[in-house]
Amino acid sequence: MRKFINKILFFILPVMLLIYPIDYLISNYISESEDHAMGETKVWKDIYSGKINSGLVVYGSSRAWVQFSSKMIEDSLNISTYNLGIDGHNFKLQYFRHKELLRFNKKPKKIIMSVDIFTLQKKTDLYNHQQFLPFMLWNESIKDYTSSYTGFSTYDFNIPLYRYKGSLNTIKTVIYTLIRREPEIKRIKGYSAVVGNWNNDFYNAKSKNDFYEIKIDSATVNLFEKFINECKNNDIELSLVFSPEFIEGQHYVRNRKELISKYQNLANKYNLQFLDYSNSEICFQKQYYYNAQHLNKNGSELFTKLLIKDLKVNEKMNGEFRNKKVL
Repeated sequence: MRKFINKILFFILPVMLLIYPIDYLISNYISESEDHAMGETKVWKDIYSGKINSGLVVYGSSRAWVQFSSKMIEDSLNISTYNLGIDGHNFKLQYFRHKELLRFNKKPKKIIMSVDIFTLQKKTDLYNHQQFLPFMLWNESIKDYTSSYTGFSTYDFNIPLYRYKGSLNTIKTVIYTLIRREPEIKRIKGYSAVVGNWNNDFYNAKSKNDFYEIKIDSATVNLFEKFINECKNNDIELSLVFSPEFIEGQHYVRNRKELISKYQNLANKYNLQFLDYSNSEICFQKQYYYNAQHLNKNGSELFTKLLIKDLKVNEKMNGEFRNKKVL
C-alpha cells in the first residue's frame, strides 16, 4: 500500500509543481490583452497594477464606459480622468471596482457616478465572468463580491488552472498574445465609443413585453448610501449623472419617474449634484443612439461636451480644477 501511495505521489507532485507556473503565465498573458472580455480585463489590470491614479473617475455600467469620453473630460477640465464603467453590472460590482481602486491606487478627488434604470436592481448572473479569470486565484476580495452570483465555484478560486477549463476564448487570447497579434483597442482610459447606427434591440424587447418595471433592491440602496458616506468621509466629491436615453425607451419603463425621484431624493439628502439629462434634446434624436439605452460615438461625444459644460458651471468644480492639471 505504501509503495502504491509513493507511486501516485511520484506522478502527482510534478504536476502540482507545474500547474501554478502555467496558471501564472496564462493569467499574465490574458491580463495584458487589450480586447479580452470586451476590454474589462485590461481595466482590472490597470487597477491592480496601480496605473489609474486619476483625479477624476467615472463609475457606472456600460452606459458609463461607452458614453463618457475620458479624454474629452481630461482635456477640458485639466484633470487626469479614467472611465471605470463595468459592462452589464449594477451597483454591487461597480462598488467592488471602487473598493479595489482605493486599495491599489491614490484616491480620486472627484467621482462621476453614472446612474441608470438598472443601477439599484439586483443581478443573479455573473455577466462577462471571463474578466476576473487572471486575478481570482486565491483572491478573497473577488470571491466575496462574486459569491452571490451564478458563475464560479470554490474550486475556481482555489485550484490553479481549474477556472480555465473549457474556455476556448481564453486560449485564443493566449495564442494571439504569443504571436504578437496587433490588438483591437477596446478602451482608451476606460472609455470605448461604439461606431454604429440604431439597431432593433429595443423593438425586439418591446415585442415580448409591453413595458418593463424596475425592481429596486433595498440592500443595493443601502450599499449605495454607504458608498456616498464613504466618499464624504474620504473628502471625495461625488456627482450623480443620469445620461440621455432615447425617448421611446424612457416610455417603456413603467416606473421610471419613481426611479428618477429616488436619485433626486438621495442627492437632496446628501447634498450631491444630480445632473439628469432625461429631457435633453439628445433624447429625441435617434441618430445619436445604437439602441434605446446607449449613445453611439457621435452621441457620446455630443453628450460629453454637454456634461463638461454643466460641470464647469458648478462652482465647486471650478474652484478645485481651474488652471492646474491634477496628478
